[in-house]
Amino acid sequence: MTPTKAGPAAARESDSDSQTLSDTQSHRLDRTSASRITDPRHVRSASALRDALLRLIEHKALDDITVREIVSEAGVNNATFFRHHADKKSFFDRIATEEIDRLVAVSLPFGHSLDGYIVLCEYVRRNRTLWTALLTGGVGAVMRERYIRVSREVASKYAGVKSWLPHDLSVICSTALIVETLSWWLSLPLDTHSPTEIAEILDNLVSGTVARSSPERATRTRKSARST
Repeated sequence: MTPTKAGPAAARESDSDSQTLSDTQSHRLDRTSASRITDPRHVRSASALRDALLRLIEHKALDDITVREIVSEAGVNNATFFRHHADKKSFFDRIATEEIDRLVAVSLPFGHSLDGYIVLCEYVRRNRTLWTALLTGGVGAVMRERYIRVSREVASKYAGVKSWLPHDLSVICSTALIVETLSWWLSLPLDTHSPTEIAEILDNLVSGTVARSSPERATRTRKSARST
């Protein structure tokens, strides 16, 4: 993968296959969400609970927050909470899953490019408090699992990135590089690195490892060059 210097508009024009896939993926995610949430009261309650969690994690570690605190902050009752979530963990898992889906929805239209990583990192930066809490709290594994699953779905339909690794392993490795780099970034003081700087790191990591040419092919190329 070669880093692109074009802006987001140019990236969209040069990656129509990725755009088509993005539309399909976004539609699938939207349709899934719509099937789960049809009651306006549910929408309001879900929004209130999410907003309450965002306020609480400003002052308290995710794992230390209780259901009682969440419903009190949200202004809803316990029955409303447990009507949609079996327990605190299932609520956190839902939030984590939704965040991964949002991340994919905003970054996928730009394809596998530097621009795509910039959009991804800017989204995480805007939601730094939540992402820090989720990745370092008890749902980091859920986020990683969801990201891998969605990435597999995307990779099964879009062959824009060639890898010397077996297909499924390339998805796992690229996803791990992204998630672990984001986790490292979020562990640092605010603004230690800009979203663009982290995006460049991601682009170089993925293009230099997962997306590079086969080691055997590279060796043959070097031998051929020496013999000429």
